Amino acid sequence: MTHLTEKPAYFGDKRYYTWNHHLKSHFGEKIIKIPLDGGFDCPNRDGKAAYGGCTFCSQSGSGDFAGNRRDDIITQFHTVKERMNAKWKKGKYLGYFQAFTNTYAPVEKLKEMYETVLEQEDVVGLAIATRPDCLPDDVVEYLADLNKRTYLWVELGLQTVHERTALLINRAHDYQTYVDGVNKLRKHNIRVCSHIINGLPLETPEMMMETAREVAKLDVQGIKIHLLHLLKKTPMVKQYEQGMLDFLDFDTYVNLVCDQLEIIPPDMMIHRLTGDGPSDLLIGPMWSLNKWKVLNAIESELKRRNSFQGKFYLKEEVDSL
Repeated sequence: MTHLTEKPAYFGDKRYYTWNHHLKSHFGEKIIKIPLDGGFDCPNRDGKAAYGGCTFCSQSGSGDFAGNRRDDIITQFHTVKERMNAKWKKGKYLGYFQAFTNTYAPVEKLKEMYETVLEQEDVVGLAIATRPDCLPDDVVEYLADLNKRTYLWVELGLQTVHERTALLINRAHDYQTYVDGVNKLRKHNIRVCSHIINGLPLETPEMMMETAREVAKLDVQGIKIHLLHLLKKTPMVKQYEQGMLDFLDFDTYVNLVCDQLEIIPPDMMIHRLTGDGPSDLLIGPMWSLNKWKVLNAIESELKRRNSFQGKFYLKEEVDSL
């Protein structure tokens, strides 16, 4: 037993387990994610863990397409909802606290934000992006209560398992802290989505594969695979100017993602397979702006290989014993 012979039926018409397919199967209709900015800060910006933030992170705390933090959360929700409804006319909604670190506040403030969004019409749940070092016991207990009452995901930014890279990007926590954060959440059966980034400074494709292998071993239910995109006014611009960063080309990225999908468990939901940024801030790679071209190329390459997510997962698992 070295690999799966055919893709699981729950993949639908794709060769990987898309989050959208899961949501439609779970709720029976389209679910639209509403990205929000709750006005939170980050511990590696304010000095608690470090200063300056992760070097790739934009001034909006990686919430470039979220609501305007100058607006209250209800105004944000309805403004973004109206924008999303231009694409999808019918569906229900998931409040997505995206910008900065969305558990980095007293529980009372978290409750005020989260509960307000849950009270909005046709909201069926929440997705909360945060750091593994921002999960104190009282916050985890509140998340556990939320998880009993609504559909909930907690998204944790791992980016890489390599400590050298973590220092270069100023992540300001180690890999064990990440594992501990996952375990805290899974103790309460909270769904976890891991974020990884392909193309970080000085990383080789094999290093990026190692990150995917480690995530495949974790008790996480979803993964976001990001392409590193360099934005103006981020600290990483200096690393780029110093020659520490080479953009991945289109074909390399497509093949790398397919390699990663093949070793990821078939039941791990794929929330994202690429990344982009605002066109007026993007330094590169410019091909990232054509998201559908990237996604179609990944699907085509999997088809060319006669492959799919998890095809070699069992082999990877055996090899690691």
